[in-house]
Amino acid sequence: MTRTKYQEMLGILKSNVTEMGKLSRVSLGNSMKALKELDLDLARTVIQGDKVIDEYELKIEKCVSQLIALQNPTAGDMRFVTSCLKIAIDLERMSDLAVNIAEITEKIEGEHIKPLVDIPRMAEIAENMLEQAMIAFENNYIDLAESTAKRDDEIDRIFYATEKELIGMMIEDKEIITNASHLLFTLRYLERIGDHACNICESVVYIASGKRINLN
Repeated sequence: MTRTKYQEMLGILKSNVTEMGKLSRVSLGNSMKALKELDLDLARTVIQGDKVIDEYELKIEKCVSQLIALQNPTAGDMRFVTSCLKIAIDLERMSDLAVNIAEITEKIEGEHIKPLVDIPRMAEIAENMLEQAMIAFENNYIDLAESTAKRDDEIDRIFYATEKELIGMMIEDKEIITNASHLLFTLRYLERIGDHACNICESVVYIASGKRINLN
């Protein structure tokens, strides 16, 4: 592999990770919109669209394998290449969690047990974290990665407060247990999405500085 081809493959790898990040963010946004509005058609769109995101993960995995097997990356390039694979794994898991939220939309019976305010707020923060994490990735912005990861504390605060509220509602009214349980699962999925966004931020710091730090 010529050096020019090698640089081209690095560029393709970065482009694929960036595009996968955009698709994952759209999936998350649409899954929450579907749940909030109980839009079954949009929920099915999210579920079906996961195949495209999975294909990006396979492209990235193949590109990483080729770069490592056919060229001897420098230390900095090796950090970038291996971190791209890790970021792709986090993005794929975030997309799977968005699918889980979309599937919950199909399980809700009747109307929501309460107006959805806190849960969409969690999703909004998580989506913004993903957006900022990918900007940090594209530009090697360590400060942005670190500040973005700190927003996971907001997600955690909403998670615990809303979990407590829902459990209290279930205790008072047994008839809402099924739908409330679905919302509890949604809370957990969003909390995990925030964690994966933190993982991406950690990968950005590692790419840019060579330092492995815990931002979660």
